[in-house]
Amino acid sequence: MNTTHGNMPPGRRPGWVRRRWLPLVGLILALSAVSVVVYKRWLDQLDKGKDVPVFTAKRGPLTISISNDGTIQNRDLVIIRSEVEGRTTIQKLIPEGTQVKAGDELVQLDASHLEDAKTQQQITVLNAEAAYIRAREDRQVTLSQGESDIAKAELAYRFAQLDLKKYIEGEYPNQLQQAQSEITIAAEELQRASDELTWSGQLAAEGYITQIELLADELAMKRSSIKLELAETDLRLLEQFTHQRQLEQLTSDVEQTRKALERATRKATADNVQASAQLAAKESELERQQAKLTKIDEQITKCTITAPIDGMVVYATTGMGGRRPWHVDPLDVQQDVQEMQELIHLPTSSSMMVSVSVPESSIRRIKKDMLVRISVEAVPEEQFFGRVGKIGLLPVADFWRPGLTDYSVEIYLEGDPEQLRRGMTCRAEIVVAEYDDAVYVPVQAVVRIGNRHAVYVLNDGEQKLRYVKVGLDNNRMIHVLDGLTKGEQVRLDPPLQPSVAPEDGEDEGPTTDSEDEAAQQDEAKQRPKLDFDTLKDMTAEQRLAAFADLTPEQRRDFFADLTPEQHKAIKDMMPQTGGGQRHRPGGDR
Repeated sequence: MNTTHGNMPPGRRPGWVRRRWLPLVGLILALSAVSVVVYKRWLDQLDKGKDVPVFTAKRGPLTISISNDGTIQNRDLVIIRSEVEGRTTIQKLIPEGTQVKAGDELVQLDASHLEDAKTQQQITVLNAEAAYIRAREDRQVTLSQGESDIAKAELAYRFAQLDLKKYIEGEYPNQLQQAQSEITIAAEELQRASDELTWSGQLAAEGYITQIELLADELAMKRSSIKLELAETDLRLLEQFTHQRQLEQLTSDVEQTRKALERATRKATADNVQASAQLAAKESELERQQAKLTKIDEQITKCTITAPIDGMVVYATTGMGGRRPWHVDPLDVQQDVQEMQELIHLPTSSSMMVSVSVPESSIRRIKKDMLVRISVEAVPEEQFFGRVGKIGLLPVADFWRPGLTDYSVEIYLEGDPEQLRRGMTCRAEIVVAEYDDAVYVPVQAVVRIGNRHAVYVLNDGEQKLRYVKVGLDNNRMIHVLDGLTKGEQVRLDPPLQPSVAPEDGEDEGPTTDSEDEAAQQDEAKQRPKLDFDTLKDMTAEQRLAAFADLTPEQRRDFFADLTPEQHKAIKDMMPQTGGGQRHRPGGDR
């Protein structure tokens, strides 16, 4: 609902509206002024050391440790995984805790879809086999046809060569000789006719023969002359035209049959290659389909999972303990499982271990064989002990804590406690150092100014800044090496910036963070720089030792300088650092 108030300009409220807000604004300003005064007085009291939380420095035994929650696991076990591709369903599952012998059935997975696939694949294999047989026979026909075509072309080529040779060495010389003989005979007949005509002329002049007989001799002479001319013409045609044409024709026949032989050979070769390629393709397809059928048979076989060794059945989800993701249900019948999913663990010994995650800031304090105190929720009346066994070389990614880096640490329990079970939740306290007589205060009482540590000491209601030298801390108490004595009170909520001057004689304080940090910095300076080429030439044990000597910062710098290919090569060449000694199904280590 829009309401207008005369000709009031836009954005202006009526007077009665302004009058309503004025008391509220005044009240807010008054409360703000009071708050400022109260806060100032409170700060003044803090500066004077009144009503501030304090702690009295203590002297006595102090344990520096790193604690974190973990789960009890077996050190040596065989991991049974689903090797069926894709997703499948559990149809039968052996009860957890059952003692099994090698060869006993553990899990039966659904193989119905694989059986259907096998039937279809058998039909495919039969079709591929028929296609292969046809390609094999076609290749034989192609080879036979090619050999026949080549033989026919070779025969035609040889006949053409023989025809050419026969003409050059036989037919042409015979035709030439015959033409020359015809000329010789015609010349002799012309000479005889000429002689007879001469004789007939003399006889006719003397009246011995008639004129008709003389004319007949003249006609015979002309006939012989024409015959001689024809014989000479035949010889000239033979030498100048017929012989040349026949020679070129026969020579061309030889060349054409030679080329035909070459074409037949190449065609036969090409057909043979094509037929062989088709045969190889059909054979490869047959082998591929047979391999798929074999793989399906293997997958059907893998649906029945048996125990590779003797042992007690422990579900993999039970072994996860409190670390099991929310979306992972306990192992049970009718549950879907994926390829390579861990199903069952078979411990090979009674040795136990604890797997914990340690923050990057604390991993440098942990060394192998350090004492560890272990408290198990299921056995609260007993305390167990162990030693640090393995320290992870690479950080462990955590989806729920992005940006935070943890390292996996394995702790090997001493003895074989029978009351512990895999998957039990526990608290592991790694003992870094133990002091029989030490001065200590809470860690929140110590502030850092530049590269020095200081505390605010309260004396007769006044607080003064004092520089101290500190050592290790256990996230609750910090060891004060110098600058503070038993019974002195320190402020638990020191200001972020120093507000008072340090006491006389306390200006010169330590410049290092702690006793272990200084030692580690000196040690790190003496270590040789580790590079990829040096690491590549080391043995597995030497690589482990080299990485164990690096600080987290040095490890980050080392991996930051690597290429992706080198990073992958480092992962491949490094020994496994996962929990315990793992075996593949079937006993392969």
